[in-house]
Amino acid sequence: MFTRVTTRRLLLLLSSTLLLLWLGCWHGAAPPPPGRTHILLLSSWRSGSTFAGQLFSQHPDVFYLMEPAKHVWHHLPGGSPELLQGPARDLLRALFRCETAALQDFVHQPHRASQIFMWPMSRALCSPPACEAFRRGDIVRPAECQAHCDASPFGKVAEACVTYSHVALKVVRFFQLEALYPLLADPALDLRIIHLVRDPRAVYASRQLISLYPDDLLISRAHNATPNAQLVMRKVCHSQAGMYLAALRHPPPALRGRYLLTRYEDLVRDPLGQVAEWYRYTGLASSPRLEAWVHNITHWSGPQDPEVLPVRRDASKVAQAWRHQLSFHQVQEVQEICKPAMEVFGYRPVSSEEEQRDLAKDLVLPREEIEAQTKGWRVFSDLH
Repeated sequence: MFTRVTTRRLLLLLSSTLLLLWLGCWHGAAPPPPGRTHILLLSSWRSGSTFAGQLFSQHPDVFYLMEPAKHVWHHLPGGSPELLQGPARDLLRALFRCETAALQDFVHQPHRASQIFMWPMSRALCSPPACEAFRRGDIVRPAECQAHCDASPFGKVAEACVTYSHVALKVVRFFQLEALYPLLADPALDLRIIHLVRDPRAVYASRQLISLYPDDLLISRAHNATPNAQLVMRKVCHSQAGMYLAALRHPPPALRGRYLLTRYEDLVRDPLGQVAEWYRYTGLASSPRLEAWVHNITHWSGPQDPEVLPVRRDASKVAQAWRHQLSFHQVQEVQEICKPAMEVFGYRPVSSEEEQRDLAKDLVLPREEIEAQTKGWRVFSDLH
């Protein structure tokens, strides 16, 4: 009798499991994984993080959202950047847990997924179960996603999130690594931080294309100053260097093995190698299709395709574009403002316009020299 009952239960369990798998395949989505890896792509404005985010977003095992903290900044504009780190971190915690309803408090029309900032940049919101227009493993173009998935209900965001083994969020609005420590201490999260930085001179050159960011107003108001690029560059450079030094020299036990620094210049010099390192670090498997896509978008020599990404070109040339775009006087200003960060991250200064224009002169130190160089530093007081 006991054997018959046990067998019956096993058959019932097996049938239920097969039914769930069939339903998942029917909708184009896998059943929820038992555990989940959480990836935080931490960067600053104009540092290549949009491109880097797509290297995770287009992976079929990743649920990705771009800049969710932007909603907090725009919903609570009266706070300082440092004070807003708390609410932004709490939102990240909820999103990592797929509690996407927390985001509805910060959007104007919370019944539609299209109210999420830059939602077409998330392949997960363009494929089942969030949207049936594309297959789960497709490389999805943002313009096509927007055309076919604009009416997806907000409830589909959480429904999609729980079907992925990895949740990745990209943020540029954190200025202190310590603000993220509560996420590391959360037993429900298996967090991996990738800290992406870029040569400050390239950041400044990219910022010249846009006269003023809305976020610059908040940063400047916190310092009782008129918005200007020099003030924002100082804030960005010192905060990025401060976060790296905090991770390198006095990390809490929970941070060990869960922080990885990447320079944009290293990424574009060897995109496939860097992506392979990121995937190993976060427990993702690559594929020939993904590798071919990464190669194509970083070695594109034809006309710019605005529907794909603003990085679909020869990325190695993009990394050095500042050497032609900026005057030597502008370069000198940035080098003075961001001198500590340039030394910490291994960016060599130039001392003349001839040196600036000479592309044969490498201005980026080898990666292996960075950590050895910065370990001997004394923390300087103006990093925070």
